[in-house]
Amino acid sequence: MKVWVDADACPGAIREILYRAAERAAFQLVLVANRVLRVPRSPWIRMVQVPRGFDVADQHIVAESLAGDLVITADIPLAAAVIGKGVSALNPRGELYTRDNVQGLLDMRNFM
Repeated sequence: MKVWVDADACPGAIREILYRAAERAAFQLVLVANRVLRVPRSPWIRMVQVPRGFDVADQHIVAESLAGDLVITADIPLAAAVIGKGVSALNPRGELYTRDNVQGLLDMRNFM
């Protein structure tokens, strides 16, 4: 299992918590962003820089994540896309996106 982070908008405090958790629990943490992020040197933590552009980081996460992985994102369309692949998704506050709630959240977002 890998934990993927949509890191462009992920708060720094949440990233710090994830760094410590990856080290402690020995899981692969992959941060995806269109800018360089400083991450701790660790065999468990990797940063992937993608080109600038609309939803480029999201597209990378959707393409690379596998069923059983976990995605941390505040981006509801990204959450909907990965859930369709059997990937779990949480928002940065720890709230789980599910097949049952993500469509309602997406409809509300589009309505606004």
